[in-house]
Amino acid sequence: MASYLVQCSYTQEALRALMAAPQDRTPVVAKAVKGLGGKLVGSWLSFGDYDVTLIMDMPDNVSAAAMALAAAAGGSLKSIKTTPLMSTQDGMAALKKAAASSYKPVEAK
Repeated sequence: MASYLVQCSYTQEALRALMAAPQDRTPVVAKAVKGLGGKLVGSWLSFGDYDVTLIMDMPDNVSAAAMALAAAAGGSLKSIKTTPLMSTQDGMAALKKAAASSYKPVEAK
């Protein structure tokens, strides 16, 4: 399975609702991820640009996109960013493959 970093920001209305009645959304998210064939690895509250950060393992990009779309369509988020994660081993293989490519950068004349 592929891993994904997901970063979300709540709307003002959602934050007000959570402040009035705090709740752990982790079980809700974990159930939705599982329903799409994946696994929630971890979930954290954060501050700055994003209110929630999570790592999920999903069977493929389509499943990861489906989770992001479902969360975005719910109306509680003002933004969601999903970043595919690559293992160090796959990253090393990509570096070796890139070094062997025939790509030539733009050159000034």
